[in-house]
Amino acid sequence: MSNQVANIADRIMVRVRAHGVGRWVCTPKDFLDLGSRAAVDQALSRLTKAGQLRRVARGLYDLPRFNAVMKRSAPPDLDSAIQAVSRRDDIRLMPDGIVAAHQLGLTNAVPAKVAYVTDGRSRTVKIAGWTVRLRHASPKLMRWADRPAASAVQALLWLGPRAANDPQTITTLRKQLPDAAKRDLSKQVGALPGWAIPIAKKFIEPEVTA
Repeated sequence: MSNQVANIADRIMVRVRAHGVGRWVCTPKDFLDLGSRAAVDQALSRLTKAGQLRRVARGLYDLPRFNAVMKRSAPPDLDSAIQAVSRRDDIRLMPDGIVAAHQLGLTNAVPAKVAYVTDGRSRTVKIAGWTVRLRHASPKLMRWADRPAASAVQALLWLGPRAANDPQTITTLRKQLPDAAKRDLSKQVGALPGWAIPIAKKFIEPEVTA
């Protein structure tokens, strides 16, 4: 290994370890400030061959956490892996409606597949043992990507007018949504479909008590 590549490899490991074992999935793009793309690729390849990093998908790497019970490396962090796909492919991603609803405690239904909507093309991505489905969505929907209210919007659209307006749904969203998400939705509520606006106002505005 050349001195330049060895130096880059050392600095890569310092950066990866700073995120914690098993907590960060990285891509070559995360290290381009350290050297050329070719040098970074070579350093990552050497680190993977040496067992210091694990390749979890094309262009995705992590520092695996060892599962003592299973006596093997634990799977990569899925949320971190999805974020890495976004950076690797220069696309935006949001959880699909059922995923968002499940995360917010609005349904017990477990998605059969991990699914996200994207402003990129529709396709399937393999990450370690997961199959992640990416579905192209309209710019109108993707305007919510990377915003605090993204999950709430996706959950509402998936539930539809009747289920979204159920008192239990309103109560759950009022309790589960962080204040930042409520503020974000309040500012952009006019971007929701007409039927969703009065429903959203029920859980983003302060509850009135008698």
